[in-house]
Amino acid sequence: MSSQLSPELLLHAYSIGVFPMAESADDTEVFWVDPKRRGILPLDGFHISRSLKKRIRTCGYDISFNRDFSGVVHGCADRKETWINQEIHDAYCQLHDMGHAHSIEVWDNLELVGGVYGVSIGGAYFGESMFSRRKDGSKIALAYLTHHLAALGYVLIDTQFITDHLASLGGVEISRADYQSRLATAIAIDDIVFATSPVPTIQDVLQRNTHTS
Repeated sequence: MSSQLSPELLLHAYSIGVFPMAESADDTEVFWVDPKRRGILPLDGFHISRSLKKRIRTCGYDISFNRDFSGVVHGCADRKETWINQEIHDAYCQLHDMGHAHSIEVWDNLELVGGVYGVSIGGAYFGESMFSRRKDGSKIALAYLTHHLAALGYVLIDTQFITDHLASLGGVEISRADYQSRLATAIAIDDIVFATSPVPTIQDVLQRNTHTS
């Protein structure tokens, strides 16, 4: 059954802990997902390895927030297998226009080389997808994003599932019941204004994320 993803429907879905996916970019069908085990990225537990710390210090990339939201969604969908179809792309761009979806971009001069996008409700940020066109592009984006969200007062970063990539950064898996409890606390907070400036400095990010190895 095809779903019309209105912004209102999406916001309601996230507020009760479910999110949409498609089987592929060309599939017009959208289905709803409510995992038994949920991935989160603790705001005080983001892990930066020594190699990633060095990469952040020396890469020379520029970081921005909400500069190219559509470009980040497109970057996330630009892979052999994706769950982002056109309806999902358009719906999240509408949420972005409403102030409920935000992106972080990693730039090599004028080229978009990495990023993350997600949905924001109250004190919760629901990470949707990320991509890299350069080594560690998505890891760098997440390091800046985690610092930014913590500084703004967010209390929950939802990653939906846990991958090896996310686990290496401190992501953990929790039960659905635990997630629902954390979600209720987070969305009870008044919507946080997702400031796009100032962008955290390298020193800001590395000082906050002291869990290194």
